[in-house]
Formats: sequence, C-alpha cells, structure tokens
Amino acid sequence: APPSRRAKPLQAPSKRQKISLHASDHPIRDSATINLPMPLTINGEPVDDSLLDAEFSQIKAHFEKQANVSCCERDDEFMGYAKDNVIARVLLTQTAENEIAEPEPSEVDARLDELKEEYGGEQQFYFNLGIAPGEEDSVRKEIVSSMRVDKLVAGITGEPPEPDDAAIKRYHDEHAEEFMSAEEVRSMHIFKSLQKAEDRDSLLRELREVRRRATSGEDFMQLVREHSDKPEEEADLGWYKRGELMEEFEVITFSMEVGEISPVFVTQWGMHLAKLTDRKPPEPIPLDEVTDMIRERLAAEHRDAKLKEYVETLRAAAEIVDAPAEAE
Repeated sequence: APPSRRAKPLQAPSKRQKISLHASDHPIRDSATINLPMPLTINGEPVDDSLLDAEFSQIKAHFEKQANVSCCERDDEFMGYAKDNVIARVLLTQTAENEIAEPEPSEVDARLDELKEEYGGEQQFYFNLGIAPGEEDSVRKEIVSSMRVDKLVAGITGEPPEPDDAAIKRYHDEHAEEFMSAEEVRSMHIFKSLQKAEDRDSLLRELREVRRRATSGEDFMQLVREHSDKPEEEADLGWYKRGELMEEFEVITFSMEVGEISPVFVTQWGMHLAKLTDRKPPEPIPLDEVTDMIRERLAAEHRDAKLKEYVETLRAAAEIVDAPAEAE
C-alpha cells in the first residue's frame, strides 16, 4: 500500500499523461442534471454521488488487488480517501477555469487525435467511449478541462531540481528493497487434459500413481513421455516470473523447493503434476541500471509535494459542505 494516507495520491500529470474520460477522474459539472440535494458541495458546486461511488470503487479495488482488505471492514476509510481525491480534483478544475485560458481549437483537435491513436484507432475510440462519430462535444469539453488543469499544475510544480549523484545513491540505498530483480523459477510438468478424460477420478488416480513413481526417484522426463498430453518439448516451461503463467500454477511452483514434486493440482485447462528444477532468488539491481528510474521518482515526488501543498491551500480557502444525505 502507498505510504501516505491517500490510497491513490493526487499526482502531478506527466507530459505524456493520457486524459481520462471516466467519471472517477473528472467531476460532473452540469448541476442542471442533479435533481436531489447532494451531501458534498465544493464552493457551492454539488458533487454527484456517482462520482464518489466510482472513486470509492477504484480505491477499494486497489487495496483488494494488494490483498490488504476483504469485504467491508475498511469501507469508511476508503470513502474518506475518495472524498479527499474528488475534492482535490474539483478544486483544481475550478481554479483552472478561473485562471487558465481555454486552449486553441487546433490544440484540442491535436489532443483528440492523440487520444484516438492511444485507444487503438478512431473506431476503437468511439466504441470504448460509447459514442458515435460526430458526438464528440462532451469529449472535447473534457479535453479542454484537462488541458487547463495540466497547464495549471505545470505552473504550480515547475521543473524539478536535478538530483546529484549523492542524492541518487542515497535514494537507492534507502529504498534498496524496491530495486531488486524479480524472483524466477523453472519447472517441468505433466499435463492431462480434462476434455480428453472419460472421468476425473480415473485421471486423478493416474496422476497420483505417476506422482508416486516420481517421488520414488523415477526420471521425470520419462514420465512426461509416458503420460503427458503435451508433447515432450513443451514439458520444460523454462524460466518465469510471477504473473507470467496461470495464478493456480504459480502459487504451487513458487511454493516448492528445487527438486520437489508437486501434489496433483487442477487449473481451468486440466490436471498437472510439476517438478521445480531451479530457482533464481531476487538480487539487487546495480545502481547504474536504475539511475534514470530514480531520477523520475525524485522528480515525481517533487511535483507531488508541490501539488499537495497547493491543494491544501485551496482547500483551506474553500467552502466545503459534507453533510450526511437525508433519509428518504
């Protein structure tokens, strides 16, 4: 989880950052569409509940992916993060509208063309956004708003100072655990297709017997030749890191010792019996290989600190009403 209180810290956008066209990244500005009083208003501007809900869902999904939460025990905390993020974005958008001139139509056209390319072409762009060609007014409004905020933020954060060699080495030493190579393992496996089996029980009995022979010392590759539904050349899976194979397969093989034979286990494709043949533990990555990454991190931290300070100033001067919703 991130070290600060924010689950998804507000960050200054990079020069190549994509515009987001999702509700969770841009406030709904048309108050005429809001029929009921909203529990959160910022300088008189109501925030639609759907915006908070979308931001909350993204934050909760982030923590669930990190296996830091189950069910609902931290929902109040996540909603607090969501409100912080939404308030910051609305304040920046309001300030940009007041202080930053609209970009030229040609600049908006160029950014729209970039977006279409980033989405994989014009057709995919329209499909992903659920709009038809010619229905781009709402997209252009979002682009204008985003470009104004980007310009505001760029002026706030400025160019980060260039770190010297000592600062880079100090960062590397203080975050040494983050600059490690990924653990890798190598394994062989015997595969039995569920589709080819008459019944699972007989398949399990066969692989249990194969496992007994493997653990008794018989040559694993010979057992592959006799029993696997995959050709011999596909038995050795080579080196792989976490996230490169099926989760069910990796959980087993990364838990094994070199030379160990796995239990019989099942994936969506079939039944497996694996043997771990080698392992590469994580190793420190040399400083010269991560120097550019450290420069980028230091620059991002500088921008984030400047932006956070500016947002806190806006927030201190803003009128923010966060009243509980009235019961129906």
